[in-house]
Amino acid sequence: MSKPAPRHLVTADELYTLPDDGSRHELLRGTLVSEPLPGGVHGRIVTRLAHLLVSFVQERRLGVVYTGDTGFVLAREPYTVRGPDVAFLSAERHRALEDERRFIPGAPDLAIEVLSPHDRLGEVYGKVADYLSAGCRLVWVVNPVREEVSVFRSPFSPRVIASDEALDGEEILPGFSVKVSTIFEI
Repeated sequence: MSKPAPRHLVTADELYTLPDDGSRHELLRGTLVSEPLPGGVHGRIVTRLAHLLVSFVQERRLGVVYTGDTGFVLAREPYTVRGPDVAFLSAERHRALEDERRFIPGAPDLAIEVLSPHDRLGEVYGKVADYLSAGCRLVWVVNPVREEVSVFRSPFSPRVIASDEALDGEEILPGFSVKVSTIFEI
């Protein structure tokens, strides 16, 4: 009996050269993961978060804020490349980048995932674990339906911040604070 042919593991370079087919693509241990483009609520919340963070970060020259089209190489051989909806990279880490024209090596300091209707919680928690195991210091999972944010420093026991409470940047973004309800305003 013959062995099945080994499965081709996709590399970061191959992911980078994929044609645009209307889906978002990431790599999970060399396997291409695709998801449909999210809807308007998702885009509005991502824009709000990016605006709040960019304003804060630029004024204080703390680093760089990226949005979901930016891939971060979280693991190699096989590759895991994730594109958080919003990400923050400290100024020190940004200065150390040799080339940011392609994917960013390593995890961001802060990764933010905004839940979409098609998201499965198990898959989102898998992303959280990927970010944290690659060195991400803080992950926020934003839930538009419940209007709350789950804050992860480890894959277990997130701290849930309700709509009427403040979300802060802790030591990653010292001084940043926003009432969670502000994130969901129209």
